[in-house]
Amino acid sequence: MPHANEQVLTPAQTRAGVSRARLFFDLFKLRIGLVIGFTAMAGLAVTPGPSLPAWRIFALALGVTLASAAAGAFNQFAERDLDARMARTRGRPFVIGILHPGPAWLAAIIAIGTAGVLLAALAANAVAALYVFLGAFTYGAVYTVWLKRRTCWNIVIGGLAGSFAVLAGAAAVNPTPGPLPLAFALILFLWTPPHFWSLAIAYREDYASAQVPMLPVLIGEVRAARTVLSASIMLVTASLAPAFLGMGWFYLLAALAGGAWLVLNSARLALAPGRRAAMMNFHASLIQLTLLLCGAVVDAALRA
Repeated sequence: MPHANEQVLTPAQTRAGVSRARLFFDLFKLRIGLVIGFTAMAGLAVTPGPSLPAWRIFALALGVTLASAAAGAFNQFAERDLDARMARTRGRPFVIGILHPGPAWLAAIIAIGTAGVLLAALAANAVAALYVFLGAFTYGAVYTVWLKRRTCWNIVIGGLAGSFAVLAGAAAVNPTPGPLPLAFALILFLWTPPHFWSLAIAYREDYASAQVPMLPVLIGEVRAARTVLSASIMLVTASLAPAFLGMGWFYLLAALAGGAWLVLNSARLALAPGRRAAMMNFHASLIQLTLLLCGAVVDAALRA
């Protein structure tokens, strides 16, 4: 039984609390933020050098996640007009008015991003903090503001945000990036196009109605699906490179398993383009990245 002074929430209040938590989870795109934070940890794990105290590792991961969260919230703040024209995004809080897109929110987003960069500097060094800043800036300013409405290369260049997260983790151990961190930075750069173009194929009508020049809008589903297959093959080929740069058998197995699953689903998409196949490939790319990052972290631990 609850304590006499403890407030008992009604079912409606509980649902409201859950909804509020979900609101902020989605606003700051914390699914992406947590993946970006883990990406930085993979960069740290594969970089040869002295071990860091646990608090510094945690603080760096938190800093990267905060900066990514700020960039994600700014994306929704800046794109509320586009979001209102897309079925997938028209329920976002700045669109429906749950949150007011005024200067207070913009100041809060900037403060969160700044806190993430400063935390990275405290936990690691100025080079790591610079990479954290560049990652958030690439997604928030370069991709969202400058490129998304102008060119189908938007997501390709925007993919550098993930690369900077890898380099931030590596810089915490060694500010000068070595072959392995650079290889993983390239892998993250190559991962974004097949991942996001698959989603863009699934929601091509949304992007077309919002007049966003995503690749499937400009060249159609069939050619876009073939491009996704080519990009997936390029990504999987690059993902094998770390095995020749010092990574062990565990990483190689994870890279082969995830890569095979992604190429298989990309081939299915190329043979029969459609929403269902596109979403299956979108999820296959997430599985491939998860296996790759986990494989890198576990492999590094086994070789320690």
